[in-house]
Amino acid sequence: MDNIAGQKSALGWAVNIAVVALVLLWTIPTIGLLVSSFRDRDQISTTGWWRALTASEQNVIVRSAPPDAQVAEGDLWVIAGNIFEDGEGEVTAFGVTSRAPTALTPGTVGEMSKDRTMTVDASGNYRITSPVEFSGSRGTRIFATTLTPPQFTLANYDRVLFSEGIFRSFINTFTVTIPATVIPILIAAFAAYALAWMEFPGRALLIAAVVGLLVVPLQMALIPLLKLHNQIGIGKDYLGIWLAHTGFGLPLAIYLLRNYIAGLPREIIESARVDGATDFEIFRRIILPLSFPALASFAIFQFLWVWNDLLVATVFLGNNEEQLVMTGRLRELLGSRGGDWEILAASAFVSIAVPLVVFFTMQRYLVRGLLAGSVKGG
Repeated sequence: MDNIAGQKSALGWAVNIAVVALVLLWTIPTIGLLVSSFRDRDQISTTGWWRALTASEQNVIVRSAPPDAQVAEGDLWVIAGNIFEDGEGEVTAFGVTSRAPTALTPGTVGEMSKDRTMTVDASGNYRITSPVEFSGSRGTRIFATTLTPPQFTLANYDRVLFSEGIFRSFINTFTVTIPATVIPILIAAFAAYALAWMEFPGRALLIAAVVGLLVVPLQMALIPLLKLHNQIGIGKDYLGIWLAHTGFGLPLAIYLLRNYIAGLPREIIESARVDGATDFEIFRRIILPLSFPALASFAIFQFLWVWNDLLVATVFLGNNEEQLVMTGRLRELLGSRGGDWEILAASAFVSIAVPLVVFFTMQRYLVRGLLAGSVKGG
């Protein structure tokens, strides 16, 4: 017999594999972003993050020491040094011209113009000789293919947090997100209790209106709402964006909390009323403690949405340097530093670090709140 109680479904393995695949699809890019944020520009541009622990091969062009560093050795003038700044690395090939940058193997002698010669060994030590004295102010170009050992640095985060303005935007994002999460929760909790347990004319119409607002795109209200804010004097201010996020988040909050509160045992509410408790006392002493899973569920949704928001922040705060949020700052970095992938990786990870902490801290309440709210809608 199929589907006997206690018997595992034949699709159990498929479900488990699908869940593991989804988890990997979500975590692998995050791990890659984290690894890339600790690498320098050269390594990011030459190898993927999955090769961060192996040596990376790069084609480099460096200049030797300037002519004023030359020394006389018999009839020759010699300029010597090492192509690696820190002295660590391996040269696999080198060249004396851009037409053949990898023509020579380490340790061999390359012929140059004016009877000059160049040799580079595997450790990066170079030696350039000339029968006449070197002149000019710049060193000779050296073309080399190098193997650079894996390197990790905190310079990207130091630059992001203290040099690129991200830290200021980090604080601005907290300034927007925390009130924009708390305010709709407070309002929605009162409204949800009223719609679930209080009898008054038009209650059904209000519930229908809340459900209808769930499908209204917020883009339709952005410009009219901004004009209203400008007329009453709160445009381009934190109060304006707090109220905007509150308005856009209330339909989901009221719907979620109302379904959860309506599913609470009726006997508890009626017993409290028999004992003389007012609606406010019932709400404060009974409803709020029992509704914590649903409150936490909405708090996760609202926090993640506001933290990652760019559209609403751009409309209601603009690009003011003193009020620019994280998403706006990352957009500017992407526009002005399109090649600085190490900076973008560090900035992005700083941006997602807080949502990750919030999600993993409160995820156990998410499923409880959503399931409880979706089963009963009294």
